[in-house]
Amino acid sequence: MFTPVDETIDALLLSDLKILQAKNGYRFSIDPVLLSAFISSVAAARVLDLGTGNGIVPLLLSARNEAQSIVGVELQQQMAVRARRSVSLNGLEQSIEIVQADIRELPEEFIAGSFDIITANPPYRKAKAGKLAPVDERAIARHELSGSLDDFLRAAAFLLNSGGRFYVVYLAERLAELISGMRCFRLEPKRMRTVHSREGEAAKMVLVEGRKNGNSGMIVEAPLVVYVGSGRDYTEEVLAMYGKSGSRGE
Repeated sequence: MFTPVDETIDALLLSDLKILQAKNGYRFSIDPVLLSAFISSVAAARVLDLGTGNGIVPLLLSARNEAQSIVGVELQQQMAVRARRSVSLNGLEQSIEIVQADIRELPEEFIAGSFDIITANPPYRKAKAGKLAPVDERAIARHELSGSLDDFLRAAAFLLNSGGRFYVVYLAERLAELISGMRCFRLEPKRMRTVHSREGEAAKMVLVEGRKNGNSGMIVEAPLVVYVGSGRDYTEEVLAMYGKSGSRGE
């Protein structure tokens, strides 16, 4: 495959998957990797990833070879095109579909209650909070410029079937807002795991699983620690998510 000079082809290691990324635009972080690993099962499920970016979550979930189908929705045209090309690069056109659409104005073919599992890695920062990234695709991915947390939750609530599962990775500092919003949209929080950069440090992120129309009651799992000691070596658990268990380093 021809790769433009402003793109890279990066290995995902899992099942020898590869992904196309912009050199100076949006590049996936560890967050979607943690989110994909947090999902308990995708067996025979119809899966939807809201704000799929370069298609990282659909690609990672495809490595399980369990889902009935996986759809990624992305607002930005250049990122949706790049995600489709990554799908093609891995020969996964039969199992993954990338749709360019605004989650605030879902396409007519998206029928209410038509998905079993919905995942989301929404923008973490409000539009006027913090410094905006200099490249549009990074700015929109990180700040609520084209979709708020409520927009993601509303779309998930509409598209999930009753009893369907919603998975999200979000800032720990906005946990109260996330839980409140999920309950408002009848995505009852059922399972949560805090994510810490290092042992003994405060949580930076949270992983939450919700159930559409679920009963109250949530399990809080053991913390997930990303790095060993003061360096940048991943813990064994995180290495395993990248398919590198038993070997340290990035």
